[in-house]
Amino acid sequence: MKSTLQLQVSPQTALNQHLLKQEVRQLLDINTETSLDIKILKRSIDARGRKIKINLTVNAFVDELPDEEIISFQYPDVSAAQKTCHIIGAGPAGLFAALRCIERGIKPIIIERGKDVKARRRDLAAINKDHIVNPESNYCFGEGGAGTYSDGKLYTRSNKRGDVNRILQILVFHGASPEILVEAHPHIGTNKLPQLIQNIRQSILNAGGEVHFNTRLDDIEIKNSTVIGLVVDHQGNQQTHQVQNVILATGHSARDIYELLYRKAVTIEAKPFALGVRAEHPQELIDRIQYHCGSLAEVIEKREYLPAASYSLVQQVQGKGVYSFCMCPGGIIAPCATAPGEVVTNGWSPSKRNNPYANSGIVVGLELNDFEKYRKHGPLAGLYLQKEFEQRAWELAGKKQTAPAQRLADFVSGTQSLSLPECSYRPGVKPVNMFDVLGKQIGGILQQGFKAFGNKMRGYLDKDAIIVGVESRTSTPVRIPRDKEKLCHPQLSNLFPCGEGAGYAGGIVSAAMDGENCAAAIIV
Repeated sequence: MKSTLQLQVSPQTALNQHLLKQEVRQLLDINTETSLDIKILKRSIDARGRKIKINLTVNAFVDELPDEEIISFQYPDVSAAQKTCHIIGAGPAGLFAALRCIERGIKPIIIERGKDVKARRRDLAAINKDHIVNPESNYCFGEGGAGTYSDGKLYTRSNKRGDVNRILQILVFHGASPEILVEAHPHIGTNKLPQLIQNIRQSILNAGGEVHFNTRLDDIEIKNSTVIGLVVDHQGNQQTHQVQNVILATGHSARDIYELLYRKAVTIEAKPFALGVRAEHPQELIDRIQYHCGSLAEVIEKREYLPAASYSLVQQVQGKGVYSFCMCPGGIIAPCATAPGEVVTNGWSPSKRNNPYANSGIVVGLELNDFEKYRKHGPLAGLYLQKEFEQRAWELAGKKQTAPAQRLADFVSGTQSLSLPECSYRPGVKPVNMFDVLGKQIGGILQQGFKAFGNKMRGYLDKDAIIVGVESRTSTPVRIPRDKEKLCHPQLSNLFPCGEGAGYAGGIVSAAMDGENCAAAIIV
């Protein structure tokens, strides 16, 4: 007999198979002589009370063997397929679009401006150590996209956009831990994603698809409302690809693509986005607050059974939302500029989330009326607002990848920070009045938001907490419109705007689902 049960147990019980079986036996009223196997389907933490509980959904198998679940995907040979699709960008949207194309008998040809996932590491090291930004290969550009080296969180609320479990299963098939199928907030980790991305690439190549690295899209050729050619630059050599279908999955930081479309009179639209800072705390402090610990010893004890604690905060200030974004327990703040002369921050965590700091974007939601100063740039207005903040951060921090920073408590009280606490941001930080970076309006809204967060999480405004700027790439400030049913651009019948860069996704899983949807929209 198989039963699906909802349980709420202690963290100790959740991690101990013997104790968990005792709990299930008691619930089902079966004795110890009856055979019982348990398979955990979903797991989440309820830390709202002082007694932390783990919510579990389990299948209990009484006097029968558990279901054997085999995850398998078939990618047929498409090397000689008559139908092709050029995919611009090898992030999650592009890679999953390619896999879906193969399943449908379409040959994918991926064009990626950056380097393969391993070669990217040298360019990331150059940003961190030498403050050198390669505009073609960095934390945002290259195989795997921005998520590969900035955390790999898989949680999404976009359940209506596609089959989340299918995306997770494809990741498991390519090397991710099966635990991502169980956890309520699954996470792979920056240290493990590169190998997984290489495995996906190998599936594409084994099936006869193509992947072209160091190849930047410079122009598109249009005839009769159709894209007929792509002009690309491959390491200084210009080439033209004749195309049948194009999926545009360039990510949220490919500003030159927006500018190209604008020049070609291809309709694009300004879009709201959010901007702010990265807030970093000692992870021990966040654990103490979230797990209701009175001492370091209690933190250490609870961390034997619980992961590094996270938080999610939101507050309305002056009609605008202030909220936490991309929270990274046990993480590191990363330099994510995509061009010289700008400072951009993001965050990531390794799979174990065992670094001594916790960081999160704390951002203010901006609307189209906030772009008024930049309206001469039309649909690129938000992009130019983004640039101004990033360039100001670069100038105030010394015209290198050193980031402007301030103690959180000083920012809230309006006091200059004479010194800064230790920080995970590897290029280094410089004491700056963050109001000089953020301006009076956004700075004031963030200041009030942090005050409210301090009331919600007692201890959040700690003397060793620091804010680092700027967090400006939360999402694209431009949307590339598309037909709701056909998913193609209204002007171009074979151009499919896709993923974060087009304004239709907000993370690895939602981007992957959008990539699958765009591939499925191609008429075979």
